[in-house]
Amino acid sequence: MLQSQLNTASRLIKSLGPGILMATAAIGGSHLVAATQAGAHYGWQLVILIIAVNILKYPFFRAAVTYTVDSGQTLQQGYLSMGRGYLLMAMVINCVAAVVNAAALLMFAASLLGYFLPFTVPVPMLAAIVLATILFILLAGHFEAMNKAAKLIMLLLVISTVTAAVVAGFNGPAAPPDFSGESPWTVAAIGFLVITMGWMPAPIEISAITSLWLKRQQDSVSVTPASALFDFNLGYITTTLLAVVFLALGALILYGSGKDMAVGGIGFSRQLVSLYASTIGEWSRYLIATIAFLCIFGSALTVYDGYCRAITEALGLLRGTNDEPERHFTKTLLLVAIISFIIVLFFQSALLAMLGFAMTLAFTTTPLFAWLNHRLVNTSRTESSFGATHWLRRLSLAGLIYLFGFLGVFIWWQFVSS
Repeated sequence: MLQSQLNTASRLIKSLGPGILMATAAIGGSHLVAATQAGAHYGWQLVILIIAVNILKYPFFRAAVTYTVDSGQTLQQGYLSMGRGYLLMAMVINCVAAVVNAAALLMFAASLLGYFLPFTVPVPMLAAIVLATILFILLAGHFEAMNKAAKLIMLLLVISTVTAAVVAGFNGPAAPPDFSGESPWTVAAIGFLVITMGWMPAPIEISAITSLWLKRQQDSVSVTPASALFDFNLGYITTTLLAVVFLALGALILYGSGKDMAVGGIGFSRQLVSLYASTIGEWSRYLIATIAFLCIFGSALTVYDGYCRAITEALGLLRGTNDEPERHFTKTLLLVAIISFIIVLFFQSALLAMLGFAMTLAFTTTPLFAWLNHRLVNTSRTESSFGATHWLRRLSLAGLIYLFGFLGVFIWWQFVSS
């Protein structure tokens, strides 16, 4: 009995991959920046919003597992089955999101890399080093190495972040007992709420990338519906809980302390690392800096790989041919790398502005991808063992109402109220 349970656990661990890769891509700007800022600006007031956003987006991310396992096809193949226009729309959004999100994470990783250097190095030079490393890893075809590294990075980040939050909790909040901060539930705060929700837990087009990774995993190992769902749920629940933990760090250490978060890349990176060092201990400063860098580097790595593979697949499906996919992937990767690096050159001194723009863009496109995934899963004729159940359909409809509703509020705030 015990041996059977151990064998089952071993198979589940070996099957971990796409869900953990998604989590690695997610825990970047949305957690280290957005959730921490939410706690720093508003204390615990936004914790319900962050949890609600993760729950309401769950069906649309889960669609990657549901559809791919049931049909043996990727989400983008499903979009094509609904009509070329659906796939074309998804590809255009992916092209824009690829360069913007990749540039934001590249700049963040470069800023964290600069933390280790005893002398000042321009952000573009640091970004060039990071980008060259990413290209080397991806062009060398080390997908399995990326998969294993993602699991280690996630484990280290979870341990260090939870430890810092627990210690900060025992130390007590930085805010004075009589401190009364601003309310996030005002018209003026809508822009901040949009930024907070944009990458929470990740840009929703990551679902198509997760589907690609899952299809690729199916080609090499045996993947059952149970193992695929376990992998996805583990990654998704981890990202949700870590979002709350990062908010706690901001609320306990920065809220009411009178300290504002820096907007420059190097300054923000130093402040972020200090959140951990001031709670765990000064001895941990460089250890935490290393983990934070690996986390953002891992996010950048998976984003460059995932978006470029999604774009390459979409182009092949639209052309009606999938010849030499790796050669086309290389071309797409190099093009995205060049454009994202050019964006870094323009935003090199404004990391938070760049991240904010990327998150806002993700928020405005989220309802479209959510609707695509909802329609695909609920109209496909696959024999689902865990797909469009009643509670999942209701949650999906509630998510669509929320996403399109808040998008309407944002458009009103941006173009009408001002």
